[in-house]
Amino acid sequence: MKHNNVIPNGHFKKHWQNYVRTWFNQPARKTRRHIARQTKAATIFPRPTAGSLRPIVHGQTVKYNMKVRAGRGFSLEELKAAGIPKKLARTIGIAVDHRRRNRSLEGLQINAQRIKTYKAKIVIFPRVAKEVKAGDSSAEELASATQVQGPYMPVVREQPGIELLKVTDEMKSFDAYNKLRIERTNARHVGVRLKRAAEAEKEEKK
Repeated sequence: MKHNNVIPNGHFKKHWQNYVRTWFNQPARKTRRHIARQTKAATIFPRPTAGSLRPIVHGQTVKYNMKVRAGRGFSLEELKAAGIPKKLARTIGIAVDHRRRNRSLEGLQINAQRIKTYKAKIVIFPRVAKEVKAGDSSAEELASATQVQGPYMPVVREQPGIELLKVTDEMKSFDAYNKLRIERTNARHVGVRLKRAAEAEKEEKK
């Protein structure tokens, strides 16, 4: 045997059958989750199954602050701009976060408009069927109301637009490689050329 190799010392009797992870309960768990979702939807009817309305916020840190996501709750300033009292907001399915502060006017306006859009769409049931109060929906709206399944008013990130141009003959004839080489040469010789121009100007004055 040549060279400084590892001496063969394999351990293969590890009883691998004892460490196999099975997943036979997956179909039953799927059924159980489905039943739980149906039960929850029936319990919270007529409220949306996705829960309360959430604001649009930007992620933290430089890495994520260009991305938007759903926040914890609307700030008190946003509720005030939308004309909804903070105590009423939670009762009609709007999440509230009293600690949030609005750092930009644009974010405040977007979330205030989001609340107004939601308020125009929702159907408010009276607490007691026979006692209809101000702000409750009409009987026709109540009769035609349905429970919203899944996410509603999702937070969508705007995709940047792409502008298409027609390729012209001038673009086809343009030699980008030679142009780059010329500009690199000009950048490299700019100091020497300035020095020569200054010396030539000095000679002319004499």
